[in-house]
Amino acid sequence: MIAITSNPPIHIPTQDDLPYDDNENMETSRHKYQMDLLLETIYPWLEKRQDGYAGGNMFVYFSLSQVKNQDYKGPDFFCVLDVESKERKSWVVWEEGKAPDLVIELLSDSTASYDKNEKKIIYQNKMRVPEYFWYDPFNSDDWAGFSLTHGVYQPLKLDQQNRYISKQLNLALVRWEGIYRGIDTVWLRWQTLEGDLLPTDKEVSQMEKQKAEVERQKAEVERQKAEVERQKAEVERQKAEVERQKAEAQKQRADNAFLEIARLKELLKNPGNKIED
Repeated sequence: MIAITSNPPIHIPTQDDLPYDDNENMETSRHKYQMDLLLETIYPWLEKRQDGYAGGNMFVYFSLSQVKNQDYKGPDFFCVLDVESKERKSWVVWEEGKAPDLVIELLSDSTASYDKNEKKIIYQNKMRVPEYFWYDPFNSDDWAGFSLTHGVYQPLKLDQQNRYISKQLNLALVRWEGIYRGIDTVWLRWQTLEGDLLPTDKEVSQMEKQKAEVERQKAEVERQKAEVERQKAEVERQKAEVERQKAEAQKQRADNAFLEIARLKELLKNPGNKIED
């Protein structure tokens, strides 16, 4: 008799089994803040959709060979749509059923060559990420976008507003000069196709304060308008009172005149009678 033995089931690791922290910080504070800016502004946008996820400096696992080789480096920023909105330790493609829809790498002197070459090839050939962008926080002229066409990245062109359009997210990436977390420089930001920046938490707070101030001023204008109407009504009331008193005085004079005429007539009829005043 031939004994039939079965192979033990292969354990496919999940995000709970895989490393999710390399204990490495981003290159500089500006790199960290740039990643935070991209994440901070897109989170509310994703919350409204309720079908997306965004991560930064986070491991993305796309194959078991990658796990075996311990190639744990992840994108500086990535976004995925049409997935459940929930917390993740890392992005595991075989668990989620798809790779990121968009990846952004933040260049530095030590990573620029790798991000522009080897990593780009990984996103193109192994992960099949539909859109890939890179940006140098210290050199805003060094930024580029690519779209996966027939399996090969094709460079994107800037639109008339000098933006890269993400067809995956239906948003634009724009270079914005301003202050974020105390640093005045050119930042990479999200923008709607209509030209509105996705706001930071601070900008939302400022807009809410401005809106509250506009409402307060509007209420004050209405209060002043009501006060003017009240004063106008009071003037009309006083005017009516003057007219009433004037009419009352005229009536009183007319009554007195009538009585005086009656008295004189009585005196003429009876000249001997004494008419008391």
